[in-house]
Amino acid sequence: MKPLSLLIEILIILGVTIKNIEAEKHNKNQKERNVTTQVSKNEIKQFLSHTLEQRKLNKVINKRETLLGKKKNQRKLRIKGIQNKDLLKRNKNHSKKPAKKNFTDEGDQLFKMGIKILQQSRNQKQKEEAYILFAKAADMGNLKAMEKMADALLFGNVGTQNITAAIQLYESLAKEGSYKAQNALGFLSSYGIGMEYNQAKALIYYTFGSAGGSMMSQMILGYRYLSGINVLQNCEVALNHYKKVADYIADKLEKSEGIPVEKVRLTERPENLSSNSEILDWDIYQYYKFLAERGDVQLQVSLGQLHLIGRKGLDQDYYKALYYFLKAAKAGSANAMAFIGKMYLEGNAAAPQSNATAFKYFSMAANKGNAIGLHGLGLLYFYGKGVPVNYAEALKYFQKAAEKGWPNAQFQLGFMYYSGSGVWKDYKLAFKYFYLASQSGQPLAIYYLAEMYATGTGVLRSCRTAVELYKGVCELGHWAEKFLTAYFAYKDGDIDSSLVQYALLAEMGYEVAQSNSAFILESKKAKILEKEKMYPMALLLWNRAAIQGNAFARVKIGDYHYYGYGTKKDYQTAATHYSIAADKYHNAQAMFNLAYMYEHGLGIAKDIHLARRLYDMAAQTSPDARIPVFFALMRLETVHLLQDILFFNFTMRWKWKKLDNTLGPYWDLFVIGLIVAMLIFLLRNRYR
Repeated sequence: MKPLSLLIEILIILGVTIKNIEAEKHNKNQKERNVTTQVSKNEIKQFLSHTLEQRKLNKVINKRETLLGKKKNQRKLRIKGIQNKDLLKRNKNHSKKPAKKNFTDEGDQLFKMGIKILQQSRNQKQKEEAYILFAKAADMGNLKAMEKMADALLFGNVGTQNITAAIQLYESLAKEGSYKAQNALGFLSSYGIGMEYNQAKALIYYTFGSAGGSMMSQMILGYRYLSGINVLQNCEVALNHYKKVADYIADKLEKSEGIPVEKVRLTERPENLSSNSEILDWDIYQYYKFLAERGDVQLQVSLGQLHLIGRKGLDQDYYKALYYFLKAAKAGSANAMAFIGKMYLEGNAAAPQSNATAFKYFSMAANKGNAIGLHGLGLLYFYGKGVPVNYAEALKYFQKAAEKGWPNAQFQLGFMYYSGSGVWKDYKLAFKYFYLASQSGQPLAIYYLAEMYATGTGVLRSCRTAVELYKGVCELGHWAEKFLTAYFAYKDGDIDSSLVQYALLAEMGYEVAQSNSAFILESKKAKILEKEKMYPMALLLWNRAAIQGNAFARVKIGDYHYYGYGTKKDYQTAATHYSIAADKYHNAQAMFNLAYMYEHGLGIAKDIHLARRLYDMAAQTSPDARIPVFFALMRLETVHLLQDILFFNFTMRWKWKKLDNTLGPYWDLFVIGLIVAMLIFLLRNRYR
């Protein structure tokens, strides 16, 4: 197999990355998991040498069998006088099948075990165990395992990032028809990471990837057609691509609620990055735990919610979630009761599925007037879980919960009117409730709104609105989890790994990822791109983020044109972007920059009065701008005063020269005499 040597190299790299992991002693009763135990360095070497010997033997045997087969076939063909090339090919392929069969089943089993460990992993050591199994499965010809190994090499998930090896493996996988490999090669081509920068080639890879079933390729093509990136802008084509992905996401969301992923902006001040509100700081988490144990009911419910869905950088842990909810429920928290009901309704490791228990806790919460509890009872009656299906009861509970502002209940009401479940179809009411729920970010409500705008059901058809709504749903896909891994990689100093992950998300149309990628490129800390390419690529990404409404990115584009970063200096273009940021987004920095340009007449006509006004507006817009504005105005007024004094002196001199030319050199004596004569005249008139 062609990728054999590459896979052996990958195994060696992986062996080096785990050389510091100590071999653990496992209990005898864990025989069923003996394959997943920690593999030491010596075991990996033995495995590699055994694999090499086995592969060499297989190659020799295959060659001999092929030669013998050819000779036999040729003799038969000479006797019969038939020249059948297809027969030779079939016999050649048939000789390879027994060797492949020996590895296929074992490779599939190892891959499945690796996936199971990866899903249950709680630390880096367990992830490394999973990838050792993937490496073994990949060596046995498992394509999915090869894809996992290629991704690990590209993103640096386990061990050292090796983009060159990843590209080689992706190229061999692409020949085998892997749509994930097609998507990865398209992404690398679009940025010129490890391979030639070629947008046309990237588009071809994405097209093949989407045809093969890659949701990521579909999303990338949707964004490209929406924004007109290297293709003609076409809303309908974008709609088609985004709808396919949105249908896939909506199907996942209907089975279980989507987990919102925190999208940290790296453009915030570095000193605040470690305590970003999107990620819960470990010390703060410990403090919250302490308060929760001391009986703070609100924090008990909050920690239960965080662990239930795994938010703020915390791992999903059903046992901890149930623990905190039970403590809060005992203290009388209606929210905690409702969440316990939700856990039993959906079923998990800590709370096995039980409609009766769910009904009990939902009823307890509903009796206290809790919206989540009312919504839970509505779901039980709507789907007939533990109780007979009763749309009238479901409608009653959904309406009560919706009146209290619970978005999931608003969505359920909208769905009932949209589908005509227990009520007459009413698209206007459906639109009303979908819209209300969408304002709180309810993903399925957003999806059905997109469906209505796409088909013109109950509303005037709008392709652009439908695409924007579908895009919002698509961004809830599992790939958004890379926001967290990219952020932690950046925080740990692994800039290249962080950049690759953010860049992939940026290619998919995530505005936050676009600004984060540009921010990293601007810092010039990354090593996977040449330094001369960083500013132009950063400018491109700032521009994409600005088009999606990022005011900071709009100011950055102005800065790049002002200073000539990644482009030629162009004060006029810089002033245009500052004006957009100031007028549309009321950005204080843009106002300040524009005021400076008006003060000095850079790219625009000099206007001191307008400069003063913009400085004042910047100070009013942001308190942080007050001190810079104060000094800027002091400088402006000082310079303006000096200019006025100089202008006055120049004017007086000019006037004196003019009098010399008109009245002669002694005009001043004539003026003095005239003044004296006037004084005498006035004095005489006074004494009379």
